[in-house]
Amino acid sequence: MPTLNQPIKRMDLQPIFSKIKTNWKSIIVYSFLLLIIFNPTANAWLLQRLISIGLFNATIEKEGVAEMPENITFLYTTPDGKTSNISELKGKVVFINFWASWCRPCSAEMPSIAALYQKLQKDERFVFLLINEDDDKEKAIDYLKKNHFNLPIYKRAGEATNAIFTGTLPTTIVINKEGKIVLKKEGMAGYDSDSFIKQLNDLL
Repeated sequence: MPTLNQPIKRMDLQPIFSKIKTNWKSIIVYSFLLLIIFNPTANAWLLQRLISIGLFNATIEKEGVAEMPENITFLYTTPDGKTSNISELKGKVVFINFWASWCRPCSAEMPSIAALYQKLQKDERFVFLLINEDDDKEKAIDYLKKNHFNLPIYKRAGEATNAIFTGTLPTTIVINKEGKIVLKKEGMAGYDSDSFIKQLNDLL
């Protein structure tokens, strides 16, 4: 340990700078990967890019992917606080999305859902149930405001049958006019493409 009268040796930084110069490409790549992994905004941005290039698509199966149980009870709360049952929506094409503000894949697909909603919301033959799974509804409200998404917030009013929701976020369901599930997508996807909108219109 140096005394007060002894000069402190300066650390030789040259080897460090030399290594950085040699490996700068790897450092940039690793830094980018760490940013994507640990930064929620960056993570959602990357997932959005993957959705936008069509890497994650959803396909409606007209013959149905699952039979709705008879006398199904799936209660949900509307934005104005009323409780309704999904069984009351027969005759409509129903688009259901389960999401949460903390869910990164949900955030990644939300722009496409918002765009789809804006295109079809005035068509009364379609019903959109965007069911939020946050414990605190205010978090969902803040998330939508922050991202400028003009979307209604619905909540589950009890348990959902596994045919509709198993707990995976995000989960998207499409039910045709006869009450049959024609799409069940667990995981993120893009929903505002012309091809998907055509698939929805073909259900009318």
